[in-house]
Parts: sequence; C-alpha cells; structure tokens
Amino acid sequence: MNADQSVPPAGPPLIVIVGPTASGKSTLAVWLAEKLGGEVVACDSTQLYRGFDVGTAKPNATERRGIPHHLLDVLDAPEPATAGGYRLMALNVLEGLRRRERVPVLTVGTGLYLRALLDGLADLPQRSEDLRERLRQSRLTHPPRHLHRILQRFDPESAAKISSGDEQKLIRAIEICLLAQRPLSEVHRAGRTPLQGWRVLKIGLNPPREALNSRIQARTETMLSAGWLDEVRKLLSAGAPDASKPFEFIGYRELRSVLRGEMKLEDARAAIHQSTRRYAKRQLTWFRREPAVHWIESFGDDPEVQTKSFEYLQPLLAAK
Repeated sequence: MNADQSVPPAGPPLIVIVGPTASGKSTLAVWLAEKLGGEVVACDSTQLYRGFDVGTAKPNATERRGIPHHLLDVLDAPEPATAGGYRLMALNVLEGLRRRERVPVLTVGTGLYLRALLDGLADLPQRSEDLRERLRQSRLTHPPRHLHRILQRFDPESAAKISSGDEQKLIRAIEICLLAQRPLSEVHRAGRTPLQGWRVLKIGLNPPREALNSRIQARTETMLSAGWLDEVRKLLSAGAPDASKPFEFIGYRELRSVLRGEMKLEDARAAIHQSTRRYAKRQLTWFRREPAVHWIESFGDDPEVQTKSFEYLQPLLAAK
C-alpha cells in the first residue's frame, strides 16, 4: 500500500508521521529526531491544551528523551482550537527550526491540521454565534439528521464527508454555506496557499487491526491507572469550564460523567475503549487519502520499523 514518491522539491526536509492513535508515532518521532538532529512538532488538536495530559497521550519528559517538543500545552481549556490557528503556530515553529537548521518531525493525530498546514486554508467567513445558536435550537426541535439534511441541500459534497452525528462540524459547514453564499466544498477549493520551501517526506504507521485494538485497550487501562480520573477532577476543581472543548475529547467526556454521577467507571472504561477504536479507524481512513505516504505495517516503537523508516528517509534526505 506504499505510494510511489517522486524526487522531492528542493528545500529542508519536513518529516511527517501519520497513523492511528496508539500506533507509536511519538516514539518513532523521538527516535528519528535523535538520529537526524531534529525536533518534534505535534500536530494534534487534543495535545494543544494545558493540563489535559494523561488522556491525550502527551509524551512525558522521560518519553521525550531530551528532544524539544513543540505545539504542546499552548492553549487553556476555554480557548478554541482551530485548523487555521494551528497553521499559524506551526508556520512560526517551522521557520524557527529552519533558522536553526533543525529537522522538524511532525507527529500527526489530526489529519485536518496536517491538511491545513500543507495545503493551506480557504478564506472562510468568521463565526456567527447568533447563527450557530439558531442552528442548535433548530436541531432540538426537529427529527434526527435534521442538520445533515440541511447540509445535503446546500452542499452534497461536504455532507458526504461529515457524519450525521457530528453536530459541531455540521453547524460550521452550514454556517459557512450561509455566510459565504456558496457551498463549503467550493470555498475550500478557492484561494489556498500551500506550504512552500520544504521537502515533505511522509511515513505512515499501519499496525495490524487486532494488535492495535489490543494496544488501545491496554493503553486505556494504563491511563486510568496513571490517574486520568484524578486529572479530570483537578481540572474541574481548578476552574476549567466543563463545557469547554477539551472535555469533549474521548475519555474526558466519559470521566466527567463519572464525576457527575451520571456514569459508572466500568461503563466509562468500556465506552472509552469503543470510542478510541472507532477514532483509530476514522484516522486511518483519512490518512489513506493522504498522498505520497510510505506505509509501514507495524508500530513505531518496533526497532525494525524504526530502522526501516530511517532507511527509507536516508536517500531522500541526501537528495538536496
């Protein structure tokens, strides 16, 4: 399933590691950064938030092994995380690494953020809280799939890519259609400025499905044993708004429900396992559409995978 990669354009290398959650992207990134004189740049919407550490699998000091990591802990809970905001921060980080002649190694959990960085973003209209609230109220007074049917009427192409249950994305898509007075898919195709001046080299991790599911389950247990529930309790006690975006992340929403008395811990554990497996599947579906990825069928902490990754990159890095 490897994609043929032509000779990359001139410029310093930008190494991109994609793959589902729990596939070992962070471990591989640190290993490659050590070998290549690089630094790790997170490309993950969940790891942007301060204090949300255990459940986002944010690498700790030991796991970072002295390698600088960027774009971790840059937002507080009430602040919105957006693809456009991420792109601006990432461009600033990349420019600093270019000046210092360090190799950026991106660990990508959020495909949309990678797309925004590499392909650029269209000029989207600003948020309208009034319109958003009207759409939310409309959903409450209509049958299921109401928002999805609205988007299908305005923009069938975008509707085909957004789940009927993803209220946040549906509302934003409809909002853009109404404010821009044209389909979101058409807006996205217009006016993008792609990343320039870098040789983008992509590696994809695709572990066997059953092995990945087993690791997801084991990692969830490790996170719970490491104090994930206590982390959620402390965040709420410290004043993090329980309606803020990071409390909608997998695990955080379930554990918040446990603390509210709305869910038993065992039920939360099962829900986290299931949601994480589904999320990993969605990530792989997205990343398989990413062009020019060199796929490796195992985990990033496997020494053989690390060697294969380095051997793949060596001739491309030498082609200046």
